[in-house]
Amino acid sequence: MKTQAASPAGLSPMAPRELLRRMFDAAVASAQPSLCVPPHLPAASEVAGRLVVIGAGKASAAMAQAVEQHWAGPLSGLVVTRYGYAVPCERIEIVEAAHPVPDAAGEQAARRMLALCEGLREDDFVLCLISGGGSSLLPLPLPGVTLADKQALSRALLQSGATIREMNCVRRHLSAIKGGRLAAACHPARVRTLLISDVPGDDPMDIASGPTVADPTRCADALDILQRYGIGLPAGARALLETGAGESVKPGDPRLARATCRLVAAPQQALEAAAQVARDAGYPAYILGDALEGEARDMGTLLAGIARQVADRGQPVAGPCVLLSGGESTVTVRGNGRGGRNVECLLACALALAGHPRIHGLAADTDGVDGQEEIAGAWLAPDTLARAWALGINPRASLANNDGHGFFGALGDALVTGPTRTNVNDFRALIIEG
Repeated sequence: MKTQAASPAGLSPMAPRELLRRMFDAAVASAQPSLCVPPHLPAASEVAGRLVVIGAGKASAAMAQAVEQHWAGPLSGLVVTRYGYAVPCERIEIVEAAHPVPDAAGEQAARRMLALCEGLREDDFVLCLISGGGSSLLPLPLPGVTLADKQALSRALLQSGATIREMNCVRRHLSAIKGGRLAAACHPARVRTLLISDVPGDDPMDIASGPTVADPTRCADALDILQRYGIGLPAGARALLETGAGESVKPGDPRLARATCRLVAAPQQALEAAAQVARDAGYPAYILGDALEGEARDMGTLLAGIARQVADRGQPVAGPCVLLSGGESTVTVRGNGRGGRNVECLLACALALAGHPRIHGLAADTDGVDGQEEIAGAWLAPDTLARAWALGINPRASLANNDGHGFFGALGDALVTGPTRTNVNDFRALIIEG
């Protein structure tokens, strides 16, 4: 059953799905590198020597392209991005590698990137372009750890329910390039890192595991995390952590004295862009938070409870309105479904709403990839559960099997965007009709 969202007098009604898509598109557009990178480029007077561009992440190629288009002087460099996320560049080499489980292409690119930073001088300027996904795209293990070890560890962490902060702590202490090591390799050159944040709280050390920033965490912290989730380690990796040989670059290290960071795009501004679209359509918009974390299914249940209170009680605000949130939930995979934190959140939300007639929703990742699927997320409508039952699909069984992608795909409600070439994490929107 198709419905239209009620609109204030003087405004044409808009189908809920159309409004949800417009809000998502606005969130993604607000974080496009062509918009957010140019204001943060160095002035010509700041670069006396060479300008070297390096970086990694799902947005790094588009960021590199923005640099090329707005920097008239000579430059060179290398960035690595996810397969399918490359864009044409003339002076900066673009390498594609695997995400979320790393591969040999990423390892080779990381090794070449470190080599590119050798021998830099004090008057050289390094522009480092970092965005979400960089952790997997720069998999350079410390001696004693193999790429196969890192691949197995990545899979285990992704299925464990660990937060992105916990996963990146482990990664930093087994890496030859993360945890400040990339910036240290650039010393004594000046380093400016431009960050597009995909992590709750926007902490630079958690964006791509902080290759250019100091890391106050210790090897012992990484060991505690692995023990907490029951994740085993090969002998070489365990030795690095237990002996402290895997310690990252710490605050106060003189090699980072000339390294600075600038946050150029973040989840909050993406949510604000979406909120403006809602307001332009006549709906009050409320941002519940840009850094919500927790199990995806629990988050979905909680968001449904808030939406029902708004719809049925007019508390804490009255409908019609839009509720927006961002952050990064987690999925503890126990079934054999295809995972995906946004679709898992949305399926749990659908179950808790139980077909509420005035609530519609969308949950998607702004990078266009939810979990390991080339699917951004999905839509929710009042008839979602009824349509599933009509097809012989048990919604609770799908949730128990971590198969949100299979569930929404069968209904034709999957959102497929292709590469967005940016990443400001999860986007969730609920429309409560009046």
